[in-house]
Parts: sequence; structure tokens; C-alpha cells
Amino acid sequence: MTEAARKIRLLMELRREGISDTRVLSALERVPREMFVPDTFQDRAYDNAALPIGHGQTVSQPLIVAMMTQALEVGPRMRVLEIGTGSGYQTAVLCQLCRRVYTIELHKELQAEAEKRLLELRFSNFTAIVGDGARGWPDQAPFERIIVTAAPRRVPTALLDQLAEDGVMVLPVGAELDDQWLEVVKKRDGKVQQQRLAPVRFVPLVTAAPL
Repeated sequence: MTEAARKIRLLMELRREGISDTRVLSALERVPREMFVPDTFQDRAYDNAALPIGHGQTVSQPLIVAMMTQALEVGPRMRVLEIGTGSGYQTAVLCQLCRRVYTIELHKELQAEAEKRLLELRFSNFTAIVGDGARGWPDQAPFERIIVTAAPRRVPTALLDQLAEDGVMVLPVGAELDDQWLEVVKKRDGKVQQQRLAPVRFVPLVTAAPL
């Protein structure tokens, strides 16, 4: 099966799993996932599976990327904070949907590699730094949308504080791999609303910040 055929098969699977936002599907279609996985996993680049990228991290399963992005409800004029750049795959999807992505990665090597990939793909509407994601990016706050790609025990207070009024945050929450949930957090009239979407398995959010 050719790479193009594998990509089509993946997109069809995402549709069957409930991904209906055409903007999200189009963004995923335009991202060459093979650039974001190690050479040893090239033949699995379009499998609907998470793949290791080193430093104990993974590039997320495409279904989870699609589900989180769809739940985020990103608009073209929005500023998005991403916690956990990883390979840059989720960043590449977001860059096509919003005005600018501010992305934070704890591991310097992953951040440098992701930034290089994104620039090679001619994305320019992102800013990437190395830092503790649980602290957010207060100098650039507030953000209309926040997405977290590693699991904290609970929703980080700093990120809630940096979420704009009427903003949306999507993140996995839970201390144990077998007890994590993808949650949608919304701020309305100064109040926080949380909704569980689906059980998930993410690497833990490594942080020195109080949550």
C-alpha cells in the first residue's frame, strides 16, 4: 500500500470514529506525519497509533490529535497555547487553524527538532520555547484556546488563570495511566466548567510547578 493510500485509509477511519470537522480533517491531511516519526517507524506513520519519539515521549495517536483539535473549536483569529510540543505534529495541525500557536516543550532536544521540522514545512505562525508547561506562558496570556498533550494529576491552576473568558482548554487529566480522561474545560462568566470526553492514556506532565 502506498503512503497516499495509507493516509486516505487513516482519514476514513477518523471519520468513522466521529471526526466530522472538515477543517480538522483537512489540516491532518496536509501534514506529512512521516516527518514527525523516527525513521524506524516510517512504515507506521499513518497507523492510527501513538509512536515513540524519544525522551519517554510519543507522537500522539491521530484519532486523539483529531479529537482534541475538534473539541478545541479553534477559530482562524485565535491565539493557542500548546503545552508539550513533542515532535511538533499537533503544532503543525494547529498552525493551519489559528492565528498563532505558542508552544512549550520541557525537553530541549525535542523542541529544537520540532522547530526545525515546522520551519521546513514553512509554518511561520508559531513561537516555540523550552520551559515548564504547567506554568504556562504568562507574558503572552490570555489565550483563547489551550491544549495540553501530557497528563497532569489535575487541571493546572496557572493554565486556568491564563485561559481567556469564553476560552476552551482540552487536556488529559489523571495520575494513573488506567484512570485518565480527556477533558474539555470552559471558562464562562468567571466560572469553570469541565466535561469528560473519553478515557485516554498519555505520558505524565512533568513539572516543578504547583498544580
